[in-house]
Amino acid sequence: MDTLVFDRSFSGEYGKVEWLSPRLRRVTATNPGPFTFTGTNTYIVGTGSVAIIDPGPDDGAHLDALLNALRGEIVTHIFVTHTHKDHSPLARKLKDITGADIYAEGPHRAMRIWNEEAFAPLEASNDLTFAPDHQLQDGETISRQGWTLEAIATPGHTANHMCFALVEDQALISGDHIMAWSTSIIAPPDGAMQPYMQSLHKIAARDWQTIWPGHGGPIRDPAKTIAATLAHRHAREAQILAALKDGPLAIFPIVEKIYTHLEKNMHGAAALSVFAHLEDLATRGIVTAQPDISLNAVYTSNQRSFSF
Repeated sequence: MDTLVFDRSFSGEYGKVEWLSPRLRRVTATNPGPFTFTGTNTYIVGTGSVAIIDPGPDDGAHLDALLNALRGEIVTHIFVTHTHKDHSPLARKLKDITGADIYAEGPHRAMRIWNEEAFAPLEASNDLTFAPDHQLQDGETISRQGWTLEAIATPGHTANHMCFALVEDQALISGDHIMAWSTSIIAPPDGAMQPYMQSLHKIAARDWQTIWPGHGGPIRDPAKTIAATLAHRHAREAQILAALKDGPLAIFPIVEKIYTHLEKNMHGAAALSVFAHLEDLATRGIVTAQPDISLNAVYTSNQRSFSF
């Protein structure tokens, strides 16, 4: 089984344009944090007539850095992988300046109908005012001289998450779907584990040379990393079921059992990830939630254990 190994060596210089290939550049925003690592990566595709992927947060310094990088060039398209505030808000200002249209899967929305008692939505992280000019379909391609981008629907981290294949480089611009420095947080109601796993299998079926994520450095061995990420999620599911072997538990006691080396200030995020797994397990009939599936429910394993 492939072991998931994180690469946190990335140290991109803020405001600096870094050439990644003859048709791909990166500019990293100055928004480091526990969920953004060193900051959000904005990608510039092509030369002369270019596309922007994930303009980033509404930050004046980052906007200036992008405009400086684009001097003498024409921006024809603005693509957004998903509607979190570290990826999409600058799209509108960039459109106003460049005249380029915005392309994405759609506005922000939750994976399922929710209520405040069942879920703890991370509304502070969501760009709820985002509206693309064009809603992309899975498999849709857009080309200009020297580059072709294919939209790949990858729901899971959010309902509207999309990755983009840079066809000429055999590369995937992955947003927050898969990263080298950390696993992606899957937080209900905006995220859901079952579609996330399906989306991982979807990209695993393709032959990638490189994956360029929304935060941190590249994934140079995509097949191995995707397989290890899938194995990691299956292992986490097994840990949750093992924690329930001795009796029913609520989510935070499960977190304390299985995230023994995680700092306490990150237990809230871990609880949302455990919740996403439990929701999936409950949907599959492997666990039961009382009184119903929610962040505050008590969960019981339906798996029988035998001793001989």
